[in-house]
Amino acid sequence: MTSEQSVEPESSPAETAKPRRAGFTYALGRSLISPLARLVYRPRIEGRENVPQDGAVIFASNHLSFIDSIAIPVAAPRPVHFLAKSSYFEGTGMSGWLSKTFFESIGAIPVRRGAGQAALDALDLQRQLLDDGLAVALYPEGTRSTDGRLYKGRTGVAFLALQTGAPVVPVGLIGTDKVMPVGAKMPTLKEKVTVRFGAPLDLSPHGPASSGRARRLATDEIMAAIHALSEQELAGAYNEAPAQGAIEKIKQALPHERR
Repeated sequence: MTSEQSVEPESSPAETAKPRRAGFTYALGRSLISPLARLVYRPRIEGRENVPQDGAVIFASNHLSFIDSIAIPVAAPRPVHFLAKSSYFEGTGMSGWLSKTFFESIGAIPVRRGAGQAALDALDLQRQLLDDGLAVALYPEGTRSTDGRLYKGRTGVAFLALQTGAPVVPVGLIGTDKVMPVGAKMPTLKEKVTVRFGAPLDLSPHGPASSGRARRLATDEIMAAIHALSEQELAGAYNEAPAQGAIEKIKQALPHERR
């Protein structure tokens, strides 16, 4: 999505499937994966007391590695849902079943990613989970940082928080990029991970979700809190692929807000 106008979902409930809550598979996976991950990696977990024990909450985290979406559910004191590529759930045969079972076991919900309607549908799925009083995890940077720096936040997380009233718990992940760098097929056992949960943020003083200024200011507050926890170098730019062609270069050069 390339503009603030594209942030607000326009799809009706009939157009967007109801997300499936994490059920037995998640409970079983959490009971197995969490102790195993803690035994193997001995992660340092800070600030668990900052996480509300019930009600809607948004975990907003920096994003360094594929295993970030495992580290957060393992460290959090309550079930966490996040969106994952639908292809992880659509494979066939034994490998397809294993992939689907694994991602369900860590609280993932399938979604077709992309711009336009696909992105709006993803945002609506997350809103439905929050309306049900559940916890969701999102990455304001939009995609993984390949150089370890913290990039500017896109405003979708702030939009959800302002729209639903859910508090935002900032999360700082440290070391996940060393455990499993971008492109690696398997994690290493030599590195350690730190997961820091910050104090919940009430973003309502910034204004309504319909205000672009409110969304931007709320996003900046979220990113400042993540930066304080992760201690990363700031990139001062959005994390996006290099523009291909003259039109895309012009779009990136023009002033705009990105989710």
